[in-house]
Amino acid sequence: MITRMRRTVSFGLAAAVTRAGAAALRAAAPGGRGRWERKNYAGGTVELYAGPASAVAAALGAGCVHPAAGLAVLAAGACGAYDDVAGAGDPRRGFRAHLSALRDGEVTSGAVKLFGISAAALAAGAVLKERPLDKVLAGVVIAGAAHFVNLVDVRPGRAAGAVLALGAPGLLRKGACPELCAAAMGVATAVLPDDLGERAMIGDTGAHALGAVLGTAVVAGNSRAGLLAHAAAFVAAAAYGEKVSEAARSLGRG
Repeated sequence: MITRMRRTVSFGLAAAVTRAGAAALRAAAPGGRGRWERKNYAGGTVELYAGPASAVAAALGAGCVHPAAGLAVLAAGACGAYDDVAGAGDPRRGFRAHLSALRDGEVTSGAVKLFGISAAALAAGAVLKERPLDKVLAGVVIAGAAHFVNLVDVRPGRAAGAVLALGAPGLLRKGACPELCAAAMGVATAVLPDDLGERAMIGDTGAHALGAVLGTAVVAGNSRAGLLAHAAAFVAAAAYGEKVSEAARSLGRG
């Protein structure tokens, strides 16, 4: 009963903060409306207010469960926001492209995002788990989950839909996992209508933050064997990132 109540509160709080945050940003539009608009895959104009609102709501929801989880999610969102702004015109995608640029002496926004999220995830893993190997695996899982959700954020509703699908099984787990999953799902539910309607997009800011919440949920709900399995899956997804993104694009075709 208590677990169910906590899940409900976590879901409702995350959804409400997301909607309120997006509305407040839309009303204020810091820096002007143009700064908060982007062209989507179809050439339509969409708003970016949902991205920061999602990140803040996700970090708040995770932080209510464990401060380290909240900080990891906030850092993931901040790194994503930097890439949304600084890397807006950069056509390079994927780890290989950004690491190749780094070898040539260029620090891209994607490289900053990669190392920033990884460092925050490892720091959170060090707090959330006790044994050295588990700490490292937890960091890989949190960073990997953040990257995975961003990989599938290639068409309207893909990222939010993935969060809902991946988070749902965690609601049945014990401990802190259900609350963290509920927070991620609350945010995803709040942004999904505007995302599907191609009125808004969560960008790297929201995608990385939502993924990081799911990662912390996995860490909270699994022992070493589960962490190993999830870490392997996320590393494989990163290695085949283009195929993962293409599979997400193909959903709903025809």
